[in-house]
Amino acid sequence: MYTKIIKPFFDFSIAFISLLFLSPIFLIVTISLFIANNGKPFFFQKRPGKKEKIYRIIKFKTMTDATDSNGKILPDKQRLTSIGQFVRKTSLDEIPQLINVIKGDMSLVGPRPLLPEYLPLYNTQQKKRHLVLPGITGWAQVNGRNAISWEQKFEYDVWYVKRQSFLLDVKILFRTVKKVLISEGVSQEGEATIQPFKGTN
Repeated sequence: MYTKIIKPFFDFSIAFISLLFLSPIFLIVTISLFIANNGKPFFFQKRPGKKEKIYRIIKFKTMTDATDSNGKILPDKQRLTSIGQFVRKTSLDEIPQLINVIKGDMSLVGPRPLLPEYLPLYNTQQKKRHLVLPGITGWAQVNGRNAISWEQKFEYDVWYVKRQSFLLDVKILFRTVKKVLISEGVSQEGEATIQPFKGTN
């Protein structure tokens, strides 16, 4: 009953109220990134959701599209703008995903949506992370975020899928607020974000 009725209602209600409450910040960040990224404040990308259904995620654009002399996109660390670094560190880049939650593409809590090209790399156990809607935050995010290994992250994701409940979701949301306030686990050591997933050895 929780996952089919209560959680969708909870997601929509909280996302809608949060978007209204955060609208002044949303506007300020949008204008700042519009200036920093040559008129492109938002980042759209295809991600696999529940049952691996592809949808378009929306986030604030924290990196430029800068390329090297050969036209190859530069590493994340070199493309991350000053305002983008602040937005990412404070997790403000996640705010537009509230729109995805309202649309029903995502949940407030669930495994984080990753890149479509990772789908063939998951083992049978890791694929279970797609049995539920992806989330803005999740069990892996409050237990290390980008500072832990991919394998550990997927273990946390599958653990959540098997044990999701209202109390667990509330616990994750409160712990997320704490993580955001202390900016913990934003990036992997030596990286602007985290190294790409290349499959489990």
